[in-house]
Amino acid sequence: MEVYSNENEQVDALKNFFAQNGKALVVGVVLGVGALVGWRYWNNHQDGASREVSAAYQQVSSALDASKPATLEAAAKFANDNNNTYGALASLDLAKRYIDNNQLDKAATQLQSGLQDAKDANLQAVLNLRLARIQLQQKQPDVALKTLESIKGEGWTAIVADIRGEALLSKGDTQGAREAWSKGVASDASSTLKEMLQMKMNNLPG
Repeated sequence: MEVYSNENEQVDALKNFFAQNGKALVVGVVLGVGALVGWRYWNNHQDGASREVSAAYQQVSSALDASKPATLEAAAKFANDNNNTYGALASLDLAKRYIDNNQLDKAATQLQSGLQDAKDANLQAVLNLRLARIQLQQKQPDVALKTLESIKGEGWTAIVADIRGEALLSKGDTQGAREAWSKGVASDASSTLKEMLQMKMNNLPG
C-alpha cells in the first residue's frame, strides 16, 4: 500500500496508472491523504485502440513545455479529441503549464474542460481542487468555495479544508477559516498536513 501525501503525488499516480494500463481494470489505489479509495476505470475501446491512446497521451504529456507553444497546442488538441480519462489527464497537465506561464484564465478553462471528460469522482476531485486553487489566486473566493462543494469523499477532507480556510480568510471570515482548518486537523490526514493546518490556526488573530 502506497500513501500519496500531497496533490502532486496523487496526480502522478493517476497519470502513471492510466499511462500503463490499457485494458479494463478495477484497481485499489490510495488517493487522498491517508485514505484508501477504490479506483474503477472501464475502457470502452478495443485493446489496440486503448494502447494507441495511452501511447499518444504519454507522448504529448512528456513533450509538454511551457516555453514551447507548439507542445501546448498539441496537448490541447489531444485533450479536445479524447473525451475520456486520458483527455482529462491531458487537461490536468496542460493546466499546470498554463499556470507556469501565469495564464490562469486558460488554466481554469482547461480544467473545466477536463471535468467534462472525467467520469470518476476521484479524478474529478483532483481537477476541482486545482480549479479551486486557481480561482482563489484569481481573487474569486466565493467561486472557489462553490467548486469545493462538489468534492466528495473522506480522503479529500483535509485538502478541501485547507483551501476552504484560505478562501474564507481572504473574505475576512477568520472564524470560518478556523473552523475549516479545525475540521482538517480532526480528519484522517497525514501528520504533516495536520501540523500545517494547526500552524495556520495558531497564526490566526485572536
